[in-house]
Amino acid sequence: MTNAPPAAQPLPDLPSGRFSGREAFMQLVRDGLATAARDGWSEIVVSDANFHDWPLGELAVIESLQQWAHSGRRFTMLACTFDEVIRRHARFVRWRGTWDHIITCRRSPSADPLDLPSALWSPAWVMHRLDPLRCAGVSGVEPERRVLLRESLNEWLRSKSSPGFPSTTLGL
Repeated sequence: MTNAPPAAQPLPDLPSGRFSGREAFMQLVRDGLATAARDGWSEIVVSDANFHDWPLGELAVIESLQQWAHSGRRFTMLACTFDEVIRRHARFVRWRGTWDHIITCRRSPSADPLDLPSALWSPAWVMHRLDPLRCAGVSGVEPERRVLLRESLNEWLRSKSSPGFPSTTLGL
């Protein structure tokens, strides 16, 4: 008898096309991060006004991020504010502290929350929530979709944001 863990369920290919609804959105985030771990994506960029309805605090999401995280990988977060992340996603905050050396967090506090892209970008696949209030958007692997979203995110990261969400808070 062995103590080997049960075989992992194979992940389906990530979907392309439209999605709608909070559960569909959350499942895309879970599946995207699980695929990142499985396929070894070199970079992940996540962006949202506040990450309120992202499943970042779920154990399965943290396990995917833990499997994904290696030296040489990059994880970038962009938000108007990280208050909701700190308040709602304690597991993620702990993971973020451990992997600070591969994580960049940027904030844009004066941005209109509806203007900031709500998205998960990778070199292989993207998910873009075009209507955050209704959790409706598109996902896919098309190069044009990935390039356009990355250009938009780069603009926010370079000229419309500043460092934010430190991994530790220094104080007296």
